[in-house]
Amino acid sequence: MGLEIKIPAVGESITEVTIAKWMKADGDTVERDEIIAELESDKATFELPAETAGVLRIKIAEGETIDIGVTIAEIDGDGAAAPQADAPKAAAAPANTADPITKGEENPQASDQAGYGGKPEGGAAAASSNDTQSGGGATVEMTIPTVGESITEVTVAKWLKEDGATVERDEIIAELESDKATFELPAEAAGTLRHAAQEGETISIGATIARIEGGSGAAPKADAPKAAAPTSAPTGNAAASSGSNSYATGTPSPAAGKILGEKGINAADVSGTGRDGRITKEDAQNASAKLATPAAAAPKAAPAPAGNSAPAAANEPTGNRNQRRERMSNLRKTVARRLVTVKNETAMLTTFNEVNMQPIMDLRTKFKDKFKEKNGVGLGFMSFFTKAVCVALQEWPSVNAQIDGTDIVYNDFCDISIAVSAPKGLVVPVIRNAEALSFEGIEKEVVRLATLARDNKLTLEQMTGGTFTLTNGGVFGSMMSTPIINAPQSAILGMHNIIQRPIAENGQVVIRPMMYLALSYDHRIIDGRESVSFLVRVKELLEDPTRLLLGV
Repeated sequence: MGLEIKIPAVGESITEVTIAKWMKADGDTVERDEIIAELESDKATFELPAETAGVLRIKIAEGETIDIGVTIAEIDGDGAAAPQADAPKAAAAPANTADPITKGEENPQASDQAGYGGKPEGGAAAASSNDTQSGGGATVEMTIPTVGESITEVTVAKWLKEDGATVERDEIIAELESDKATFELPAEAAGTLRHAAQEGETISIGATIARIEGGSGAAPKADAPKAAAPTSAPTGNAAASSGSNSYATGTPSPAAGKILGEKGINAADVSGTGRDGRITKEDAQNASAKLATPAAAAPKAAPAPAGNSAPAAANEPTGNRNQRRERMSNLRKTVARRLVTVKNETAMLTTFNEVNMQPIMDLRTKFKDKFKEKNGVGLGFMSFFTKAVCVALQEWPSVNAQIDGTDIVYNDFCDISIAVSAPKGLVVPVIRNAEALSFEGIEKEVVRLATLARDNKLTLEQMTGGTFTLTNGGVFGSMMSTPIINAPQSAILGMHNIIQRPIAENGQVVIRPMMYLALSYDHRIIDGRESVSFLVRVKELLEDPTRLLLGV
């Protein structure tokens, strides 16, 4: 067997990732440290490098969401295939058959995973084990592995192999279910399985779930393929049609089984798209819709009573009525969850004002060419707004503060988060110590972070720790909105589009480029006086930008 490539730990609170894209195909030859896949979590996108040179064998399909520690591929190196010829002899011997990688004797190359902080601790599909000598062979004690930072116990959802059954190494023997996901438990050695926990029982992480007695039960498995050869493959399953039948083919996950049971649908009538043809929750949901369609269409096939054919035809919809169902990305799920949390847990209020953008536009028109020629970057609106916000935040520190339990944390610096619409969703990179940056420095940071966001190369560090957020819906044509606070911050400033509108100026009606500003704030920490005064100060600085240069 080649070197196993497992999902590394990519962040303290991240328990699962999605395979966004395989950069190399199954069977391709890869070099050490060559990028083989892109992984997407609910916070960022990461690149997965090859840990050695060899032939890539992909285990998990593109688009699947899997847990930290799960093996997603193997790399067969130059010397990986040679020992395989002696594998049957090793299996017949009474020696320890546990995987050295599973037992913590990780290949030294695993520590070279760039950017992931080394070897992950535990995994969803790998259990820890202790070997003891028992009779003529080794007894492997299987314990519940660590499946996530906040998960302390799991339930034995289903035993896939009976007590006393003969199992092969890496064969799935049970399904474990936590409050967040369902995991498969593979056998860590060949031998006879002895259950140590009952189906439906809830046990703690690290507890013994089973033992595998090696030696006595391993030999008869050699004849199993011959006995299975005449058996016809079950129909109605994608994996079966390709000839890759396994124990999982046509078997629903616990969540899928519950849905199928509620809908009264037989699992044999559902095609599984999961690993080895397993029926996933999405398969069960889609099957419900597909099987409901013929029933809804049945009345149309019945002959209509005489004289009523015209009204019936008039009521039938015409045109394309297809629907598409796509899995929500981890990033989108996290954004949705955080926004709902903010709405439910903060006393959010929005105050508005308007700004005459003519002075800034005149200043940009006068100096933008020289500014770009000298600094190599354009002079945009964002630098003016960032500078104005930093001045106002230092004068009204509660707008730059946040609540931590029963304390208020005041920040003497301004880390300004800039909302950017990236291809995979909204991201908010942070400009650190923006109060100390010049117009040139701010513009260069905006361009750098926006480029990283659009290329999906932002790191977690670049998106965390902001104290105040700027969001510009005006680039998409928004005239007015109430932005939602970016937790744990306490306020966010929304910019909108610039519209030529008539206003009164020195007793005269004139046409000016006007922009609405919206400040959403947490009323638990920011009072009305502070929020309104903050926004008025920002308006004052923008309508007379020389104040930003003179600091008055």
